[in-house]
Amino acid sequence: MAKGFEAEGFLMERLEWIEAHKPLVHHITNFVVMNETANATLCLGASPVMAHAVEEVEEMASQASALVINMGTPYPDLEKAMLAAGKAANRAGVPVVFDPVGAGATSYRTRIARQLLDEVRFAAIRGNAAEMGVLAGVEAEIRGVDSLSVGGDVAEIAAGLASAAGCVAAVTGEVDVVSDGERTARVYNGHALLGKVTGTGCMATTAVGVFLASGEPYLEATAAALALFGLAGEKAAGTSGRLPGSFHVELYNTLYEVSAFRKLKGIRIEL
Repeated sequence: MAKGFEAEGFLMERLEWIEAHKPLVHHITNFVVMNETANATLCLGASPVMAHAVEEVEEMASQASALVINMGTPYPDLEKAMLAAGKAANRAGVPVVFDPVGAGATSYRTRIARQLLDEVRFAAIRGNAAEMGVLAGVEAEIRGVDSLSVGGDVAEIAAGLASAAGCVAAVTGEVDVVSDGERTARVYNGHALLGKVTGTGCMATTAVGVFLASGEPYLEATAAALALFGLAGEKAAGTSGRLPGSFHVELYNTLYEVSAFRKLKGIRIEL
């Protein structure tokens, strides 16, 4: 289904680079998913570090190959750490991916997300339709961290946010839509059980961070990361009995399998 670039070949090259370099991916993330995202990073062949203290985040971000900022459990010190780390990563030329968890659910989260957009240069932003709609300035409804509705076309929201923020914007859902403001990719990999396990969206953002570490072009890297993670979800659903608990375990197994053993058949990206 890939058009414009050979998806499996691109993934193969990036996975080989990741295996050879084992990039350090610095996470400033929420308490709910730290274990999940650390394990996902390892399964993808990279090295995770979870450093949140404002006293060390600038130094850690400067040493990393990518920085993941996830505001899922915000509080004032974390807000300061996210801003400090993002700016340090920018100074060091380290790509930053942003997961605006719950943007639009409360005024506090929305303010933090918009401040980060104003003060940090992101290589990519990944969120659900409502979160990304809020950042793009369109009408959206979100409850907690769940997207309920969004006004407008998802592809237009992704392209508009990408243009405004000067980065890749990925709106994930049944079909993931990824845009750099000029080109748009659609990723058809995934499974409904990914919505039944806490943290899978955050794990997808981690996958994007790992792939951003391997360099530009970031549109292709982001789409490839989401497709790989979605493919792992499909495979996990097929071996887990389609129950959330066993699916959670199998997701790690299949993410490792598709990455380490390059089992890439079934990747579905349209670009």
